[in-house]
Amino acid sequence: MKKSIINQVNSSIPGIKLIAGDSFSWSPAHQAITYNESKLNEPEGVWALLHEIAHAQKQHSSYSSDLELLKIEVEAWDLAKIIGKNLNVLIDDDHIQNCLDTYRDWLHRRSSCPNCKIVCLQVTSTKYNCHNCLTSWTVTTSKFCRPYRLLVNTQNKKPLIESATFL
Repeated sequence: MKKSIINQVNSSIPGIKLIAGDSFSWSPAHQAITYNESKLNEPEGVWALLHEIAHAQKQHSSYSSDLELLKIEVEAWDLAKIIGKNLNVLIDDDHIQNCLDTYRDWLHRRSSCPNCKIVCLQVTSTKYNCHNCLTSWTVTTSKFCRPYRLLVNTQNKKPLIESATFL
């Protein structure tokens, strides 16, 4: 299957530069998609390749906020489904949602106030402010590392809303 999908991509989607490597990724700087050849025997590997092709076709190159990254990922999966349909490859919706859940979980961890646990809005690419307790924290720009949060400041004020657990 791996040669078949690569041949299909090369013949039906001109201008896509494919490079065998260790993982699946789109490099806007090199205008190339890296793919793991050994994983193309599995449906998930083919789906990952189609997802990266979608990033390439959309010319995704950067994002300015965590929420924008999630939007870009949704766009890429939506287009990957269309590309897959054109190549007679059906991408499992549960797989797509599982992949998107990793971004949703990452975003939730980064945006949760370290002090009062309220989910907050991002104010710069690396900074969040809590509207509830006025705590500020910074996060890394990397989407591939654990979401560490570095406290910038906290106000010694009681939160306006106590954290709650909903069932």
